[in-house]
Amino acid sequence: MASIDKRPNGTWRARYRPAANSPQKTRAFDRKIDAQRWLDERTAALVTGQFVDPKAGQQTLREYAELWRTSQVHRPTTAAHVETMLRRHVYPALGERPLFSILPSDVQGLVKRLSATLAPSTVGVVHRILAGIFKAAVRDRRIVASPCEGTKLPKAHKQPVEPLSLDAVRALTDAMPARYRALITLAAGTGIRQGEALGLSIDRVDFLRRTLTVDRQLVTLPGRPPYLAAPKTQASVRTIPLPQVVIDALAAHLAEWPAEALLFTTELRTPIRRTAFSARVWQPAVKRAGLPTSVTFHALRHFYASLLIRHGESVKTVQARLGHASAAETLDTYSHLWPDSDDRTRAAVDSVLRTAEDSLRTAAPL
Repeated sequence: MASIDKRPNGTWRARYRPAANSPQKTRAFDRKIDAQRWLDERTAALVTGQFVDPKAGQQTLREYAELWRTSQVHRPTTAAHVETMLRRHVYPALGERPLFSILPSDVQGLVKRLSATLAPSTVGVVHRILAGIFKAAVRDRRIVASPCEGTKLPKAHKQPVEPLSLDAVRALTDAMPARYRALITLAAGTGIRQGEALGLSIDRVDFLRRTLTVDRQLVTLPGRPPYLAAPKTQASVRTIPLPQVVIDALAAHLAEWPAEALLFTTELRTPIRRTAFSARVWQPAVKRAGLPTSVTFHALRHFYASLLIRHGESVKTVQARLGHASAAETLDTYSHLWPDSDDRTRAAVDSVLRTAEDSLRTAAPL
C-alpha cells in the first residue's frame, strides 16, 4: 500500500509498506512530483523483486564477509588464502564500513593503495575476492549494486617462463643437504609440484613398472599438523613414467633413509613443512648454488616441461605429465618454448608460389 499526502508545512510525504507485517517507509519532498517519482521507483522494485531495504546494508563489510567466507566451498589452502587476503588488505581499510556506504570510488582507492606495494596479480586476487563478497550481498538483497563493478585494475605483465639450465639444476642438487638431493632429482625428472613431492609415499612408486602415481599432496596450514589431501585438481591425478635417473636417486635415498610412509621427511622423521623447508633448506641451497634468490621449487617443474618440449613431446603429453586441467593452460605457460615454425612457413609458401610462378613463366608466349 502506498500513498502521498501534503503536510501542514507544505512538504509532500510519500509512504509505502514493503510487506504486510513490515514497518512503513516514509520520506518527505518539497515537490509532489518528486515524491511520486520516488514512490514509483520503490513500487516498481517491489513488483519486480528488485527491492532492497535500505537498512539491510547497515551490516559492516567485515561481518558480512566473515559469514560469506565461512560458507564457501573452498579447499583448505584456498580458504586460508582468502582469510589472509581479507585480514591483511581489505579489513584494515573497509572492514568497519557498512555495506551500503562503500562506493566504487572507495574500491578504486583501495586498489590504488594496494598497487603501491603489491604485485598486480595479487591486487587482482584481492579485488576478485572482494567482488565475490559484494556479488553475494547483491543476491542477498543487502545492497542494490556492487561497488566493484567498473574498477580499473593494474595490468599484470606476465613474464615468459625461463627454465633453469641443466648446469643450474646440477649445481642446486650438489648444494642441497644429502637428505634432500633425491627430492631435487625427483622434481626435475617428473615435474611434480612441491606438495605432491613432499606427500609422496613409498607405495606410490612402482619400481618394477617404473611409474609414479600422483593422487595426493601434503598440505601444511598454520595451527595444525601437516596432512595428506587430494591434489590441486582432478586433472592433477596422474601416472608419470619414471626415468632411470630418478629411480636410481630414489633407490639410493631409500637405502640411506628407509621410509615406511613418506619418502621425504625431516631429521625427526616428521612431515616437511613448506615454510621451514624454504627457510632452512631451499634458500640456503639456492644461495650456495649461486642462483638468483627468486628461484623457487616450482622452477624444477618448468625445467621438466622444457625437457619434454625440447625432445618433441606434444602439447597433450606435456599437459598430461604436468597435470594441467587443459591444453590451453599448458600453451599459455609454455608456448614460447616450442620450436617456432618460421622456416617451415617460408618453405611451405615458397613451394607453392615458386611452383606457380615457374608454371606461369613456362606457359608465357615468347
